[in-house]
Amino acid sequence: MTRKDYYHTTDAPKPNSIVPAASAVVVDAQGRILLHRRRDNDLWSLPGGAVEPGESITQTIIREVREETGLQVKVVRLIGVYTDPEHIIKYSDGEVRQQFSICFECVPELGSIQVSDESHEVCFFSVDDIQKINIHPAQVIRIKDYLSNRESAFIR
Repeated sequence: MTRKDYYHTTDAPKPNSIVPAASAVVVDAQGRILLHRRRDNDLWSLPGGAVEPGESITQTIIREVREETGLQVKVVRLIGVYTDPEHIIKYSDGEVRQQFSICFECVPELGSIQVSDESHEVCFFSVDDIQKINIHPAQVIRIKDYLSNRESAFIR
């Protein structure tokens, strides 16, 4: 399935769903941030995905990071809640989703980086290198919010 992100554009389709999701800023011991290059839109992204029935949000982020990157992580703190109604995602199956993502800071505990069926590449990036790659603006906001190291969560 492919997807197209609309971000603060006038040509965005009207959403027909809102799906709770989680994303993770996974930081290694050198302060680098884990990203994967998505197969569905070819952009670099934080790992994450939709909550499945019967899961807590913590279980979701741990599962999604493991599925997409091969790493088992520990959740450290909540970074923010992102519900921008002008970030619309259109999927090839007809779903048009309004963004709703809860982002967490995580640290790797076990495993090794692996590419999944959802990604072309998975690797850690320095903050400087993130500015040089093709990454969605909504992901950059979450990374900047993480870097601010604010005690309370952002609600956007």
